[in-house]
Amino acid sequence: MLVADLQHFLDVGPETPGPARKLAEHLSAIVAAASAGDAHTRWETALPCRRRPAHRACPGRIVVGWTQPDHPINWCCSHCDDDGTISNWATSIYDLRRQQLSAAQPVRDVVVDADTAAALRTLPFLDHDCQRAVYAIRTHGNELHLTLTDIELDELIDSLAAEANHEPNRRRQRQLDTAYDRLTAAAGQPRW
Repeated sequence: MLVADLQHFLDVGPETPGPARKLAEHLSAIVAAASAGDAHTRWETALPCRRRPAHRACPGRIVVGWTQPDHPINWCCSHCDDDGTISNWATSIYDLRRQQLSAAQPVRDVVVDADTAAALRTLPFLDHDCQRAVYAIRTHGNELHLTLTDIELDELIDSLAAEANHEPNRRRQRQLDTAYDRLTAAAGQPRW
């Protein structure tokens, strides 16, 4: 069991060794996913487990749950025995809870694959609503479900297009283009 204080991982810089930086990224993604979802319920996120038993990637996904903002986030893998708690996460930059009431809007459920979900998590300039939608992607069976409003879907599509147009790395550009194509197909309208 990994017991972590998120405050110890917030100032990780480029000079930090790779394993520590990857652990900080993993823990911050868990906090973002847990705070983007519903409190008081445990749910399976789209975040992959980072363990590699027998030198193969674990097929499990991270299951998160928390009861109150001042209590730690509990997480575990849905497949292996990797688990832990994260404390001092409330009010950090990865806390995606709503800060005010918002009007209920109709939402659509978009089925995405793991590569699209991973590409969406790498977008740097998303507003809190879009970040919340991306990190709240849930696993139902073997499918990943992205639930968002039409406005959030349009913003995600525009962010993917902008990021792909300015990406110098051809491999990542192809990943972003593929995610763009899948979301535009889900939107059901041509993008010009």
